Amino acid sequence: MIIDCHGHYTTAPPQLGEYREAQRTALEIDPSQVGEKGTISISDDELRDSLELNQLRLQRQRGIDLTLFSPRASWMGHHIGNQHTSRFWTEHCNDLIRRICDLYPTNFAPVCQLPQSPGAGIESSVAELRRCVEEMGFVGCNLNPDPSGGNWTGPTLDDRAFWPLYEAMCELDVPAMIHVSATCNPHFHSTGSHYLGADTTAFMQALTSGLFIDFPDMHWIIPHGGGAVPYHWGRFKGMAEEQSWQKLDELMVNIFFDTCVYHQPGIDLLVDVVPTANILFASEMVGAVKGRNPDTGEYYDDTRRYIDRADLTDLQRTQIFETNVQRVYPRLQISTGAS
Repeated sequence: MIIDCHGHYTTAPPQLGEYREAQRTALEIDPSQVGEKGTISISDDELRDSLELNQLRLQRQRGIDLTLFSPRASWMGHHIGNQHTSRFWTEHCNDLIRRICDLYPTNFAPVCQLPQSPGAGIESSVAELRRCVEEMGFVGCNLNPDPSGGNWTGPTLDDRAFWPLYEAMCELDVPAMIHVSATCNPHFHSTGSHYLGADTTAFMQALTSGLFIDFPDMHWIIPHGGGAVPYHWGRFKGMAEEQSWQKLDELMVNIFFDTCVYHQPGIDLLVDVVPTANILFASEMVGAVKGRNPDTGEYYDDTRRYIDRADLTDLQRTQIFETNVQRVYPRLQISTGAS
């Protein structure tokens, strides 16, 4: 079985975007407005249409059995509006993910976003995590290390402000993918620099803080191959040794990287440097890079090809494609049969 741990609903029907634009318009009139959750009318057939020619088609073509599916990362937009804006938007996005997983239980498993509004407490995120996991069967969450949208004005991931969320994650036995949203800071390109810089930043915050000594059962997935981490493994290892930070091999009990790396040399480096037990297969297909590589004629985000070609044993491939994901996401229930 091949499980893709990193998928986003990037092809939602236009009604979802129209709801978001209505929120923005209302905020332009009154930035402090509370508003109401309201409704978004999207039929099951519209959900099917949004997936059949996109994620589901690619799953079938590329031999991917199951995708862990979450709301569109660039649309989380925690910096937009206030905590009410974020809560209503987040609930709608997560509700759609649950509906999709009900329609296609053998193709998708649900992962939620959190309503992390800047300046607000973490309590609303804890409540949404509990709603999604306890009431709707979600298997994980996406945690934004920078809800300010590229300005990095909030607490670091090791700040005690996050403790209630980490405690809930451990209690519920769900991991977090550390994933930023779009940036409003012109110094950063959202998917080109902000995403990859945030991946590296999150790893560094964990390494320097000893956070996982306090939360030994918590798991993080750092996406996009871990940002700069595998490439600069010696730098991080050497600094940890010189500064008496937590040792890298100890930290890797809790941190995992995915395979959203879009060329063969990058994957080859990842699997050579990072222990196999810490690599989860992922493609983020219909995501940041959707085109073909003109040098090979293959799609950049067809990451299964890279794993198939990498210098790995069959056992290592099975770990990356399947068993590591199931270990890191213990609530994941594998359904059988075709959708």
